[in-house]
Amino acid sequence: MLKLPEKLVLASTNAGKLKELSLLLSPFNVNVLAQSEFNIADADETGLSFIENALIKARHASKISGLAALADDSGLCVAALNGAPGIRSARYSGGGDSENNQKLLAELSDETDRSAHFVCALALVTHWQDPTPTVVCGQWHGEILRAPQGDFGFGYDPVFWVPTHGCAAAQLSKEQKSAISHRAIALQKLLAELKAQ
Repeated sequence: MLKLPEKLVLASTNAGKLKELSLLLSPFNVNVLAQSEFNIADADETGLSFIENALIKARHASKISGLAALADDSGLCVAALNGAPGIRSARYSGGGDSENNQKLLAELSDETDRSAHFVCALALVTHWQDPTPTVVCGQWHGEILRAPQGDFGFGYDPVFWVPTHGCAAAQLSKEQKSAISHRAIALQKLLAELKAQ
């Protein structure tokens, strides 16, 4: 089993991610700290893939904090749109979640292929110049609805149909989503990778 550093900075300002990762990494006796504790501003996401952006964010947080760092980059890929919105999921419309969903539904109004998947890439670096970072990717497959459904979650959850549960992602409880989402899949892969090293 890999011996992780005692402290790890999470290259995110998301409190939910911090709590979730702290719990999942607790068997490794790792203290997960938010990048805000080091006054680290968000990195410029200049990569062309989720993996590149996750690595950029992890190296950025590690360089400034001097600690090992973990970052994720995630988004929605729609088959009929050649993988868009992809790495630009959060800024797809230039507005917020509701505007992003409206734009997506408008783009797909005449499409019969509604298949889509969420992607989460996780990158872990032991130091900012780590030549062998641990990188994993999780995917959550579903379809795009024709109208939003549900009141939970965020982002594209109201328009993402989850075939295994017969509902929109925004209709899943927090516990259900955290067990099957793209982030959950990526985290399990990361833990398996760490245990194997």
